[in-house]
Amino acid sequence: MDNISLIIKDEFSLTDSQTKNTIALMDEGNTIPFIARYRKEKTGSLDDQVLRRIYDRLTYLRNLEEKRKEIIRLIDEQGKLTEDIEKSITEAKTLTEIEDIYRPFRPKRRTRATIAKEKGLEPLSDVIMEQKLTSEEFLREAEKFINAEKGVENIYDAIAGAKDIIAEQISDDAEIRKQIREITIRTGIIVSKASKEEDSVYSQYYDFSEPVAKIANHRILAINRGEKEDFLKVSIETDDEKILGIIQSSIISNQKSDMCIYIKEAAEDSLKRLISPSIENEVRAYLTETAGEAAIKLFGVNLHNLLLQPPIRGKVVLGLDPAYRTGCKIAVVDDTGKVLFTTVIFCTMEHHDKEKAKETILKIIEKYKVDVIAIGNGTATKESEIFIADVIKESPHKTVYAIVNESGASVYSASKLGAEEFPDFDVTQRSAVSIARRLQDPLAELVKIEPKSIGVGQYQHDMNQKRLSEALGGVVEDCVNSVGVDLNTASAPLLSYIAGINSSIAKNIVAYREENGSFKNRKQLLKVPKLGNKAFEQCAGFLRIPGGENPLDNTSVHPESYEQTKQLIEKIGFSLDDIASGKEALIPAMKNADILALSKEIGLGVPTLKDAIEAISKPGRDPREDLTPPVLKGELLSIENLSVGMVLKGTVRNVIDFGAFVDIGVHQDGLVHISQISDKYIKHPMEALSVGDVVDVKIIALDIAKNRISLSIREAIKK
Repeated sequence: MDNISLIIKDEFSLTDSQTKNTIALMDEGNTIPFIARYRKEKTGSLDDQVLRRIYDRLTYLRNLEEKRKEIIRLIDEQGKLTEDIEKSITEAKTLTEIEDIYRPFRPKRRTRATIAKEKGLEPLSDVIMEQKLTSEEFLREAEKFINAEKGVENIYDAIAGAKDIIAEQISDDAEIRKQIREITIRTGIIVSKASKEEDSVYSQYYDFSEPVAKIANHRILAINRGEKEDFLKVSIETDDEKILGIIQSSIISNQKSDMCIYIKEAAEDSLKRLISPSIENEVRAYLTETAGEAAIKLFGVNLHNLLLQPPIRGKVVLGLDPAYRTGCKIAVVDDTGKVLFTTVIFCTMEHHDKEKAKETILKIIEKYKVDVIAIGNGTATKESEIFIADVIKESPHKTVYAIVNESGASVYSASKLGAEEFPDFDVTQRSAVSIARRLQDPLAELVKIEPKSIGVGQYQHDMNQKRLSEALGGVVEDCVNSVGVDLNTASAPLLSYIAGINSSIAKNIVAYREENGSFKNRKQLLKVPKLGNKAFEQCAGFLRIPGGENPLDNTSVHPESYEQTKQLIEKIGFSLDDIASGKEALIPAMKNADILALSKEIGLGVPTLKDAIEAISKPGRDPREDLTPPVLKGELLSIENLSVGMVLKGTVRNVIDFGAFVDIGVHQDGLVHISQISDKYIKHPMEALSVGDVVDVKIIALDIAKNRISLSIREAIKK
């Protein structure tokens, strides 16, 4: 096992076989969802999240190894590679350590030190660092370097140039930089001051300081944004005297030498001019990267929970995109998401003819038998909700409504995809359709939107965008594949997140379906252009065909296990037809099956066998159905109706570092601060809450003028 494999094994507490098999599966081009679901015997049932972390770490370590080889080659080409340098590079554990070692050998732009070297002053700097001469001897030696033609007019020029060379040598010392970086991270203080007189959202950071080692990630991102927008000046303060002492003790071998004065002056200059600014930039970059990774992780968890919100099936939905001047856009979709009708009503401003709008909505409800009205939570939501809550009271058809997070709906509406899907609609009509559909099936609709635009993160525009896109794309992929999709109804964007299928193949699947009709079995996928055997292996188990030729095609059982699964069904006394018909006796028979005996008999690993039993017990099962459904309302609650002490039911919309925002049925979400979540100590709100959770909350503070609602979950529990 190579060094990288050993590191992976140790960091993730894996066995030898787990490590070897997992890395091999990744190197063979298998997707994470496929490995997680269909190669459990080889990985020891590692889940998709752990597998993604292993993949990221494996990629980092391999890139680090390539960088290591490249640096050794570059130093060797300069003829300066020694055994000690090569050993240091080989033993370095991070890219920063390798870069520190390479720093003295890196080609430099013209600096004060390189200019001094051009003037021939390097030997004089060596004399100082030898720390042997007396002051008189050194001054006589320095006189030898006076050369007007080279710009060394006098002895002071010579000494200054020699100190510049020493200052750069100190700055390039890998061990010194490592010590100063560690001290800065451990004891440094990050300080922010106001750079403008005016008030802003960053006012709490106008006179702010906190230890680097303790500052919260969300504060780092907030300070960075405030600095970027020119509201803040940010710096890191350190104990320079202590750091200077460390530098001097590292380079001064003879404290009694007359040369100490020159070395100390060079060290002070090096720290102030070269090291401190550089290390400060590195530490701030480290803090930003750490905060960004934490924010990406938080965003990913929120996105995962949002995407897996339970769908509302079998309902006709009216989507309403609220607006003032331009009117509310209306779109009615049937229980399959097909658009039945669109229009515009004007009901949110004083001069609007609200009676006419009411008449329109009542006719729509009656004609299309609308079950649920989905109202986007943007501009004019409050007025729209007041109007709809009043209208549905007069409808003979039982209709309820829900406030739907419309983040990203406008992005989708104006996108190329939105235009392709609804070429005859304008952007506002598409937005109303999107709002309606995301209530019916959040996953199927939200995959059409760039993940970072969905609105369940914090400071997403300040993060590494490539890393953010990769991480969120992985979250969407895991969600889509964990649920599975209907091969005969799924859109191209949804299909493109299935393991092994890219956007080109997804479009080909849809085109094949439109030309040849519905897929009857999974094998037909091999007839789709560009979908070869490898892609089929990766994607087949995640694509469902309800009512197809083979009942197993409507389960998560992979075609490679069909024969063993048939044997399993037969051995417990049933047939494939029993699966298709949903025979009631099948489930208890499966639960009582002797797993170990059957595994040996039919040659199917225990994890895969358990998955097969679960799959054939409930063909076409959607795992989201086990979760708490969204809150549907029939009555209106406005912020003016609220009062401190009220206990309400709400839905968690976003979880952030310092708390969670909860929708309690008014236009403004309320904030549950981390201190109000639980009686038990929690480090992060995510330990107790997830996006989509339905919770009881108590209003503990209310500022109607500023639209601020403070909530408490722990106080609501005590009611």
